[in-house]
Amino acid sequence: MQTKLELEEAVSLLTRDLSPTQEQTVPLDEAAGRVLAADVAAPRDQPPFNRSPLDGYALRAADLAGADDLRPAVLRVVDSLCAGQASAVPVGPGQAVRIMTGAMLPQGCDAVVRQEDTDCGTETVAVRRALRPFDNFVPRGDDYRAGDVLLPAGLRLNAAAVGLLASLGMARVSVRRRPRVAVFATGDELAEPGAPLLPGQIYDANRYLLRARLLELGAEPVAAGACCDEPEALARALAAAAAHCDLLITTGGVSVGTKDILHEALPLLGAEQVFYQVRVKPGGHLFYSRCRGTPILSLSGNPYAAAATFEVLAGPALAVLSGCPDLLPRLTRGRLATPFPKASPARRFLRGVFSGGEVTLPDSQASGSLASLALCNCLVDIPAGTGALAVGDAVAVRPFRA
Repeated sequence: MQTKLELEEAVSLLTRDLSPTQEQTVPLDEAAGRVLAADVAAPRDQPPFNRSPLDGYALRAADLAGADDLRPAVLRVVDSLCAGQASAVPVGPGQAVRIMTGAMLPQGCDAVVRQEDTDCGTETVAVRRALRPFDNFVPRGDDYRAGDVLLPAGLRLNAAAVGLLASLGMARVSVRRRPRVAVFATGDELAEPGAPLLPGQIYDANRYLLRARLLELGAEPVAAGACCDEPEALARALAAAAAHCDLLITTGGVSVGTKDILHEALPLLGAEQVFYQVRVKPGGHLFYSRCRGTPILSLSGNPYAAAATFEVLAGPALAVLSGCPDLLPRLTRGRLATPFPKASPARRFLRGVFSGGEVTLPDSQASGSLASLALCNCLVDIPAGTGALAVGDAVAVRPFRA
């Protein structure tokens, strides 16, 4: 087992043996938030015909030469078309077709005049404006051409992407199965929210925090619970979950106290222990193990430490499992709007609010504090060996993915 790794080394070891989940086909109504398993190419041109972008008259631009308010061009109206209709009547010299937005342009037309520039005639129409060829003319394939790759594999589908799939006529789409992740919290002190607190107990926040974050990132949390400080009980629970999960996460029991049971539970499980301790603060005491091929990430029991290390380690793992590169950490730069007076001998992750290029730090950066995390939207990545930070100092920012 390797120990005291740099974060990037830990991420590499964690993700190297992972692969995307299987493909599955889902109805389009269930596709939002899912990750495409394959490129989606256009099966046809869009629009599939030349069409009108407005209500007016389809005609030949040459017939309007010199037309104005004093000398309108008068054309014979030979047909009327709404969207969804097609005309069998070709338009010849001196002729026009009344046409509505989205309708297919008749053969022979190369322009459309707005109805506001006409007298809106039905038998004949007086046009008070000259046009050039292809004015108000939407050509076939103007949006995309048959064979164009419109959506790449690995894209997490948003509302616009789902709408595009519908416009292609797709009722179902091939996506990656959502990664199944079980979250276990350890500790005799943990009580379930809603239950009365006994003396010395606290409510189990970590399991709910991480399960909610998994949902935000498109994963499927699997039912799991809090475990007492019994290595054998935890080993049994992990073994049962490993058979039907893509990733197991535990919180608590990873430091060096008498109740830090992961040191005993993982060997009892027969897990391959890949690494222990990462050079980050908070949450550097953590394990990464594998149980019969299933990865197990064991994080600190302090709520913010668990949240921060989840972002920087579980985030990349979920990016691989879901086949969605967009879940990988995204780095940007910002400037501090508030100071941070402590030196950082080790690499440190601060919580903050990133807006308009500036980062505001909450008053508390304690690893056990959730109140100061609730309104934050980023981590601030402070390199090892950094001294106190002042207002205006440039920092690396990791916005939370969603």
